[in-house]
Amino acid sequence: MSTSEMEEFLTEMADVKPMAKSDTRSSLHKPMSPTEAQLARRQSAQAEQTSEGQGLSDHGLMLIAPEDPIEFVRPGVQHGVYKNLRLGKYQLDARLDLHGHSVNEAKQALLQFIEDCQRIEVRCALVLHGKGLHTTPFKGLLKSHVAHWLPQIPQVLAFHSAQKQHGGTGAIYLLLKKSEWEKSENRERHQKR
Repeated sequence: MSTSEMEEFLTEMADVKPMAKSDTRSSLHKPMSPTEAQLARRQSAQAEQTSEGQGLSDHGLMLIAPEDPIEFVRPGVQHGVYKNLRLGKYQLDARLDLHGHSVNEAKQALLQFIEDCQRIEVRCALVLHGKGLHTTPFKGLLKSHVAHWLPQIPQVLAFHSAQKQHGGTGAIYLLLKKSEWEKSENRERHQKR
């Protein structure tokens, strides 16, 4: 910097005053322990989950019309995989028929079915929930519950209403996560390449 530039700079900066010193540090507090009310709410929520069948909640249930298709896909599921599921292109290795079940019976049967599918390494299954055309007081009650429960189950990657030959809007194709054994088998197969 030349002396003329330096003088010009100092002239421009002559009326600048330093900022007042203030304590600009953020105070970091240790997280407070939960209050008694918070602990009570947590305990109540945990008890409610246990009584509802492994955490499946009916809170926020939206009724679905009997003929409306239902669908769900978790983030990370490839578009092509979901498209093939939606079109019924995967082999269906298991089937669950929920016709004639009460809502509570259906919940337990669905949970047991998914657990069994995981144990015997089923990836794609068919669940027949029916359309609920004859249920009272609401049409499509069981279908609505199934559509509400499945996204709450971590093993479920995706589902979509079935093609007409498999039950149409009265059934769904269900895509499940791979078992730990299948995942390790895949890793080994891909490492050998």
